[in-house]
Amino acid sequence: MAPSVPSKRVLPSKESGLFKELLNLYESRQLKKGQKTADQILKKFPEHGETLCMKGLILTHMGRREEGIELVKKGVRLDLTSHIAWHVFGLIQKGEKNYEEALKSYTQALRFDKENMNILRDAAHLQTQLRLFDGLVETRHTLLKLRPNLRQNWIGLAVAYHLNGSLKDAKQVLEHYESTLKNIPDYDVEHSEVLLYHIRLLEELGEYPKALGLLDVNAKSRAIIDRTAIMEFRARLLSKLGDHDEAENTWQALIEQNPDSYEYYKGFFSNRGIDLENVTGDARQKALQYLRDFSSQLPRAAAPRRLALDVADGDDFKTLAEPYLTSGLDKGIPSLFADIKALYRDVGKQRAIASIVEALRERLASQSSSPPSESESPTTYLWTLYFLAQHYSHTADHKHALTLLDEALEHTPTLPELLMYRARVLKRLGDPFGAARSMDEARVLDLQDRFLNTKCAKYRLRAGLEEEAQELFGLFTKKDASSPGADLEDMQSLLYLTEDADSHRRNGAFGLALKKFHAIQKVFNEIEDDQYDFHGYSLRRFTLNIYLDLIPWEDHLRSHASYIHSAISASQIYVQIHDDPAAASKASSSNNLTEAEKKAKKKAKKAAQKVQEDSKKATTQSTSTNEDKGLDLTPAKDDDPTGTKLLEHATALDRAWKLLSPLVSLAQENIDVQIAIYDVAVRRSKLLEAAKALRYAKSLDAEHPELHIRLIDFHKRVSSLPQVPPAPIGSVINAALAELLPEEVSLETFNSQYLQRHSTSGKAVLASANVLHKLGTPIAEVESAAFGALNPEVSLSIQTAVDILAFLQSIGSSRADEFRTTCNAKYELSTVFKLPSELAELRRVAFVVTEEDKTKQEEAS
Repeated sequence: MAPSVPSKRVLPSKESGLFKELLNLYESRQLKKGQKTADQILKKFPEHGETLCMKGLILTHMGRREEGIELVKKGVRLDLTSHIAWHVFGLIQKGEKNYEEALKSYTQALRFDKENMNILRDAAHLQTQLRLFDGLVETRHTLLKLRPNLRQNWIGLAVAYHLNGSLKDAKQVLEHYESTLKNIPDYDVEHSEVLLYHIRLLEELGEYPKALGLLDVNAKSRAIIDRTAIMEFRARLLSKLGDHDEAENTWQALIEQNPDSYEYYKGFFSNRGIDLENVTGDARQKALQYLRDFSSQLPRAAAPRRLALDVADGDDFKTLAEPYLTSGLDKGIPSLFADIKALYRDVGKQRAIASIVEALRERLASQSSSPPSESESPTTYLWTLYFLAQHYSHTADHKHALTLLDEALEHTPTLPELLMYRARVLKRLGDPFGAARSMDEARVLDLQDRFLNTKCAKYRLRAGLEEEAQELFGLFTKKDASSPGADLEDMQSLLYLTEDADSHRRNGAFGLALKKFHAIQKVFNEIEDDQYDFHGYSLRRFTLNIYLDLIPWEDHLRSHASYIHSAISASQIYVQIHDDPAAASKASSSNNLTEAEKKAKKKAKKAAQKVQEDSKKATTQSTSTNEDKGLDLTPAKDDDPTGTKLLEHATALDRAWKLLSPLVSLAQENIDVQIAIYDVAVRRSKLLEAAKALRYAKSLDAEHPELHIRLIDFHKRVSSLPQVPPAPIGSVINAALAELLPEEVSLETFNSQYLQRHSTSGKAVLASANVLHKLGTPIAEVESAAFGALNPEVSLSIQTAVDILAFLQSIGSSRADEFRTTCNAKYELSTVFKLPSELAELRRVAFVVTEEDKTKQEEAS
């Protein structure tokens, strides 16, 4: 028996017709007409819940979001048993990216209309988005029962089973579906994709003979159109079935088709029982012989010659490396060093490469007075110098690299790559201003090159030159954008957002830095939200194999290096704010804004005014020219241009944990992540999470300097607890502490032993001094320990020296300036240890634009 319809929902015939028209107007996006139609109904029936919901939905699309949402909520309250009202409420929540609540609304709607196809499809998409695969299978079953003649429903159920891990059920659904097919048209791309998906399923199930049989039958009948996919599946399946000769022929055919695909070579060698990433014993010579054969058969292919360098060792390596390097230098390949840099993990190969290129340089230098041979380009010597500069900089001999670059610039002063790499060497030497200036000189050589301009802007940000960097970004961003940075943020430029955030952090503008770090988080949120559209699209277009690769990729989205960096950096700022609330309140005070923050506030105010003006203009144009399709929402106003609200002490740790929580499972092997998780968890009094992070960090690198500091910190925090945590937490914490630190050794002795084991490491010296300070050691001893990093036998990088200086300043050491002066003399080419007045002068002269530069810029523009 059908459920009775509430009397308050029933409309007279005229209004009922208007309501149907209202639904059609919304579907066709005729929003103005839809609003008028809804008003006609509401004039007589002001409490008709479904009409109120539809009007609210229309208003949200017209930019009146808050008003629309209130109308929808009112409509739902007036008619709690209407599937239309709940469906509309679900659409509103889905638009707000609140997928859990949207699914609850759809579930309510289905209680009152169990066979509504639109609601069921939307619910299935939400279940996929939320990874609720059990419910997805049930929903797809319902859709198939309602419309068994629609092939999309069969495929949707198979994919649901697949995502839920029920591969046999997915295979069974596909077999039933294929048995019902009749009169399939020739070259049907959708059917071809389904067959490839079926073969993939069989391969994952380990049913290789059946998969190969299905592949061969449909390949011969031309039912599968993608010939490359046929060969790839066939090669893999034959290898897994042990038919090595036939598989080898197929892999070889694939290599001939695409001779620079490393995956094809890996498949070829795997078929022969050789793992290219771990070649040992007799397999090495076999692999080299195969690669030599490929090199002779495919003389234009670089992949076999490059792979041979990975496999070879000793004299074989030198024999193969010499022609490879010489050819690359003769051709003037700028990326040659980047190509072979991975070989430097083997010290023997590193030395062999250096000797080969040095010998070539000496020979070319001795022949400099005579014309080059036919086999050598006249620029070979130039590229040899460039390669050697990269080699010596990579091996930390930066001064020698600069000498080689200067010689190369005397030879050819107009090659941008030389100036670009000179900038990189200066950056490594601790001279960000000189690096930015050198990169600017490279940019001026070709002002229309977007890559050069981008690199120059990046180096300006690293030098803290925000305004100068924005000028460069403005050359290639939209002229009508509120600012170059805003346009780059809209384009989801992770490079810009990361560098800008780091620049603000170095300048002490924590609010602006946090805004950029959260903008990076927003980019990843948007990428995650964007997958929603593919849940329906991929089934409609039958792009099944790509879709099934997309889902696990999205699950690991936040393992991206940019997200990890932003999450760690932002959490460190939040921890600093939590530990020093006075500094946070000072930073949030409008009277204590940095120059960068003041400029940003002024720019944000102008940008907000521009956005408001553009919005009004767009609204006027939409009303006058296309009033029925005003779907664009008004851009949200930025009410916190300097990030002051993000500096609030009360919510600092919660914000930090929100950023770090995805990395608990996605970046377990990153020790920096584990350290950051500990820092936040221990301050949130989550001792179990803190202990777990420390145990994981210790399993990754038990001697890590930052871990050493946290071990002492954890011991002190647990020891200072007013009372032991109740069971079972207390026993777990004590067990973890016993595992992390030896009970029989005092903290002072533990710290001393650590320093003895790593007495030549600058980072270990800093860690030891930090621990001494935590243990309440007199400041004179802490200072003495920190100054130990300046001993000749200690390996001290510029960045570590900067960190030690910051540590001395943070503890109020009177010897901080002495340390700075000593480092300034020690690192003579560095500028990071200069006085503020000296840095201001360096900043001023960093971009003194010459008349020649002005002329070039005018010509380019």
